[in-house]
Amino acid sequence: MNFNLSEEHLAVQEAARDFAQNELLPGIVERDNAQQFPAEQVKRMGELGFMGMMVSPEYGGGGMDTVSYAIAIEEISKIDASASVIMSVNNSLVCYGLEAFGTEEQKHKYLTPLASGQMIGAFCLSEPEAGSDATSQATTAEDMGDYYLVNGTKNWITNGNSSGVALVIAQTNREKGHRGINCLIVEKGTPGFVVGKKEDKLGIRASDTHSLLFTDVKVPKENRIGADGFGFKFAMSTLNGGRIGIAAQALGIAAGAYELALKYSQERKAFGKAIFEHQAIQFKLAEMATKIEAARLLVYKAARLKDEHKDYVQAAAMAKLFASDVAMWATTEAVQIHGGYGFVKEFHVERLMRDAKITQIYEGTSEIQKLVIAREIVR
Repeated sequence: MNFNLSEEHLAVQEAARDFAQNELLPGIVERDNAQQFPAEQVKRMGELGFMGMMVSPEYGGGGMDTVSYAIAIEEISKIDASASVIMSVNNSLVCYGLEAFGTEEQKHKYLTPLASGQMIGAFCLSEPEAGSDATSQATTAEDMGDYYLVNGTKNWITNGNSSGVALVIAQTNREKGHRGINCLIVEKGTPGFVVGKKEDKLGIRASDTHSLLFTDVKVPKENRIGADGFGFKFAMSTLNGGRIGIAAQALGIAAGAYELALKYSQERKAFGKAIFEHQAIQFKLAEMATKIEAARLLVYKAARLKDEHKDYVQAAAMAKLFASDVAMWATTEAVQIHGGYGFVKEFHVERLMRDAKITQIYEGTSEIQKLVIAREIVR
């Protein structure tokens, strides 16, 4: 086991950290308050290669490994979890799914602009009555011969309004259950494809989360990913990889809160000395540092297993479960260390605490991760 980052990994870390500090941090409180999508920053992420890090250079990507991707997500999440979830969905769910399972025509047409950041993608699985139970798809894709007719509603879609293309999971043959589900590539602007309301969220407020509505949307057969009935397997396969990205996001949120709390504890004085000198604060920071390091090792292990083409399902679920819990706990402790200032937006930790909560929910709730882990350890 080699716990040292390579020179390439360190370069990615430095580049992501510099970008986050210099281009994401300015204006972050204002974007959070206004729920303003970071369009210029996302465009810059594309220019720097962060939107298609693991995609083959053949399709305009960086050709990097999953560990590099996790490192970049962590550094960006320390500052701006809204930007990192935009990046995560585009990389983990959309680009990965297209490259792993798409046709050459689909890759050249859609993956290339997605990997370069010229276009952003959305992944559409959740519905009003289908969240954790992904098999209960009410959205339908009726086979009309040379095209599908799509009808239904998708909820809580990251990049819902900003995306140029959406991967839509829909039921084609209900009698076949999960084997009757397909994944279709639907372009924005297709007649009948409407962007619904924007959600007013607790956290990650600068990312655009919308409902998407489909009414008699015609999608050509060549836009189906994989064979007929492959959609559910496609969704589960992409989500397995996506969990690494969200685990890295949770890790970054926790680490960002810890770094702010450590800095504050060395500057703030109480009872005649820096509050870091008080054992109560030292113990909080020591426990934060330990849990964050444990989460980091779980994330890196899952990423490494994926890079080695080994079974990473259990490792990814463990990483997401643990890292998201650490994020929620560590950000709460960071607010506590800041005292009254922790409740004020300009000190950033209250935003990180709000951002942390969603990591326990999206791309598989903590309860679903436990089910996945239990299934894997029995298997």
